[in-house]
Amino acid sequence: MITSALGIGATVGYYEPWWIQIIKAIVIFAVALNLVPVVLLIERKLLGRFQIRYGPNRVGPYGALQPLADILKLLTKEQFRPRTSVGFLFALAPTISILTAVAAFALIPFGNVQHIFGTRVGLYGVDLSIGPLYLFAFGAIAFYGIMLGGWSSGSKYSFLGAMRGAAQLISYEVSQGLALVGVIFTAQTLSLTGIVRAQGGMWYFIPQFVGFMIFLVASFAETNRTPFDVTEADAELVAGYNTEYGGGRFASYYFAEYLNVLVVSGIVTTVFLGGWLMPFGIHPPGWVDPIVVLTKMSFIVFLFIWIRGTVPRLRYDQIMTLGWKVLLPLATLNALVTAVVVVVTH
Repeated sequence: MITSALGIGATVGYYEPWWIQIIKAIVIFAVALNLVPVVLLIERKLLGRFQIRYGPNRVGPYGALQPLADILKLLTKEQFRPRTSVGFLFALAPTISILTAVAAFALIPFGNVQHIFGTRVGLYGVDLSIGPLYLFAFGAIAFYGIMLGGWSSGSKYSFLGAMRGAAQLISYEVSQGLALVGVIFTAQTLSLTGIVRAQGGMWYFIPQFVGFMIFLVASFAETNRTPFDVTEADAELVAGYNTEYGGGRFASYYFAEYLNVLVVSGIVTTVFLGGWLMPFGIHPPGWVDPIVVLTKMSFIVFLFIWIRGTVPRLRYDQIMTLGWKVLLPLATLNALVTAVVVVVTH
C-alpha cells in the first residue's frame, strides 16, 4: 500500500474485508441502476432544447418520471424471439452486455480511502494494479454481447449489424488503448487511484491533450454513439444487432449502452481530469470527492449528448478510415513521444 506523503493523494492498493466488498458491490449496482435513468432524462431534455422542441413533460413533474414509464413499458411487454433464433444465446447476449458494463463501472474511483463508521473504505469498487488491462478485458467480453445477439437472432439484418459492430469495436479499441499508454508512461502506474494521485500537480488532459482527444473520439465509437452509430443504422439495418429484441431484453441492451457512456465518462474523469482532485490545489473534505467526480462526469455526458444532437452520422468507410488511418497513427506517435519525454526528463 502506497500513500502520498502529503496526505492529499490516493491510497493505492488498499483492500477491504470481504463483507465490505459485498456491500460495495450492491451499492455499485444500485448507483449504476439509478444513474442510467437520470442520464436518459437529461439526454431527452437536452435534445429537445437543441432541436427547439419540448422534451418529456407529461409523466411526473416536468416529465421527471418519463424514464421510469419507459422502463415499465419495456419490462411489461411480452417476450418473444424468432423461430430461427438460438434460444439460450439469444437470452444470454444482453446479459453479457450488462454484466461487463457493471464490472467496468466498478473500476471507477469516486474518491480516496475514507473512514466510514470507524472502518476504512475505498470509494471505488476495486483498485487493481492492472486497472486499464482489466477495463479492456471486459470491453473485449462485451464484444460477444453484441456479436451473439446478432448471430443468435437468426436474422441477416441483425447479423450484418453485429458484424459492423465487431469491426468498429476492434478498430477503435486499439487507438483507445494506445491513447492510455501515454498516461501510463507519465504516471508510472496502472492503478487508477495511482493515476489520480500522480495528477496532483497537473491534470493529464493538458500534457496528454492529443491522447485525451483520441481517447474521447474512440470512446464515441466504442459506445456506438453518434456519429459512429452505424451498428444501429436505421436506414440500412432496421435497428442493427438488436432488431429482433423487444421488451426486457431490449431494455437490457439499452441499459448497457448508457451505462457504458457513464463508464467512459468516469474513465476520462479519472485518467485525464484528475479524478476527485480539485483545481488550483484546493483540498476539500473527503466526503466531497464523489461530488467532484460526478460533476466532472456530467460534463463528459453532456458532451456525448451535444455531439448526438449536432453531428450527422458518418458513412461506414469514413469510420474505418478515421480509425485506422488517422487515430491509430496519432495514438502511436503520441505514445512514442511521451516515452521519449519521460526517459529524457527522468
